[in-house]
Amino acid sequence: MQGDASVGERKNTQEMEVEKVFHMKKGVDHTSYARNSLLQRTISSQAGPIIVESARKVYDTLRPECLMMAEMGCSSGPNSLLLVSKIIDVIDEASRSINCQCPQFGVFLNDLPGNDFNTLFNLLPNFNQGLQEAKGSGFRPCFVSGIPKSFYGRVFPDKFLHFVHSSNSLHWLSQVPKGLVSENGEALNKGNIVLAKSSPPEIHKAYYAQFESDFTLFLRSRSREMVSGGGMVVVLTGSINSDDPDSMLELVGPILQDMVLKGVIEQEKVDEFNMPLYTPTVEEVRKLVEAEESFALNKLETFTTDWSVDTSQTLETQAKFVAKTIRAVVEPLITTAFGHAVMDDLFLMSETRVKERIAKKTGEFFNIVLSVTKKD
Repeated sequence: MQGDASVGERKNTQEMEVEKVFHMKKGVDHTSYARNSLLQRTISSQAGPIIVESARKVYDTLRPECLMMAEMGCSSGPNSLLLVSKIIDVIDEASRSINCQCPQFGVFLNDLPGNDFNTLFNLLPNFNQGLQEAKGSGFRPCFVSGIPKSFYGRVFPDKFLHFVHSSNSLHWLSQVPKGLVSENGEALNKGNIVLAKSSPPEIHKAYYAQFESDFTLFLRSRSREMVSGGGMVVVLTGSINSDDPDSMLELVGPILQDMVLKGVIEQEKVDEFNMPLYTPTVEEVRKLVEAEESFALNKLETFTTDWSVDTSQTLETQAKFVAKTIRAVVEPLITTAFGHAVMDDLFLMSETRVKERIAKKTGEFFNIVLSVTKKD
C-alpha cells in the first residue's frame, strides 16, 4: 500500500480483510521481498532433499505424461522458480535413468490476489531460457501460470495435481482470529501484535482455533484437487511448545509501544493490532493431518534456521539483514494499520532490538516440514 493512509482510511486488524491487504513488499527496491527473501530461500533449501524426494516418488509411481505441480504461496521473488527448477532437474534425471522421455510440466504459481505477480513473471524469460540451455532442444515444454486466489479453499479442479509444495506460508492465517476482544470491547492481547509468551490463554485458544480451521480446509481442498498417489510437501514456521511461541515478529510489538510514548501512533491502534500468524507444534500438525484422513504421512521433521542466515557477519550486518527481512514481510499490514510514514523509523528501531536478541544467541526459526501422499 503506497502513501500515507489518512485516519479514516486506516483499519485495525479486527476489521481488515487479510486476503485483500496481505502480501509481501512489492517491487524490486532495497526493501522489497524480492531483494530480501534469502532467509525464506535458505529454509526452502534446508527442506530441499525432502521436497525433491517427494516429487521423484510421485514421478516414479505415476509416470504422468504432463506433471502438474502447484507452488502455493509463491510470493514475488526468485525462490519459487529456483525450487521448481530443482524439481524439474530431479525428474529429468529420473526419466533419463530409465530411458524415458521427460514429462511436460504444468507449473501453477499461487498466491493471494494482491501478490506482486508482475515481478515474478518478469523472471520467467530467464527461467525458460535456462531450462532450454540446460536440457537441450529436445526438452519438452514447461507451462507456467499464475493463480491469484487464497489457498484456503478450492483453487484447482478435482484430481488435477500430481505434486503440491508450500514453503513459508501456512503459518499465515486467512484472517485475524475472532475472540481477541472482550465483550466490553477491550483488547485482550495488549502489548503484543502476535500470539506471544505473555499472551493470555484465551488468545492462544483463539489463534489455535483459527489455525485448526484454516489448516484443515487447506488439507481438504488439496485432497480434492490431487490425484491418488500425488505428493505434497509443506514447510512452515512452528513452535516447540504451543504455549511458548518464539516469533521474530514479537520484537515489533515493543517498538510500536515505544512509538506510542513518542506520540507517533495512538495506543488504541496498537492495542487493536494483531498479526494473522500462528506457529504450530509438530504434534498439532500431526493431529490435524491424521484427523483429516486424506493423506498418508511420510515424514514430519523439524530443523532450525538462524535468523540472520550467516552468523559469520558482524552483529550490525546481521541486525540490518533481519530488520529488512521483517520489513519485506509485514510492511503492507503495518501500513494498513498505522500509515506508511511510520515505516522507516519503526524498522530503524527494530535493528536495535534485533541486535540485542542476536547478541544473546537466541534468534532461530523452528521449522516444520511435512511430507504426505494422497490416499486412494
